[in-house]
Amino acid sequence: MNLAIVETGGKQYIVNSGSKIQVEKLEGNVGDIIKLEHVLLAAKGTDLQIGKPSIKDAVIEAKILKQSRSKKILVFKYKAKSKYRRKQGHRQYYTELEVLAV
Repeated sequence: MNLAIVETGGKQYIVNSGSKIQVEKLEGNVGDIIKLEHVLLAAKGTDLQIGKPSIKDAVIEAKILKQSRSKKILVFKYKAKSKYRRKQGHRQYYTELEVLAV
């Protein structure tokens, strides 16, 4: 089984060939092939490579499936006994990727 751990947008993701992940917004259009170069761990069968902090010359190829925004969350600020209330919504941008090669 081919498996890898990649880092993008300050977060780490476990990926294998054919998996779909949602990451922080990356530049590119739908259908573009991008390369994730910050690979922390790679496993192919019984062969295991661990990066210090990343594996040199290791690249994960992924295809952009969608550029979108996530569901709205509400941010509510409140202070007791002072009639202070603020309500704000937020929708985070994300990119959906399909991993082609590990």
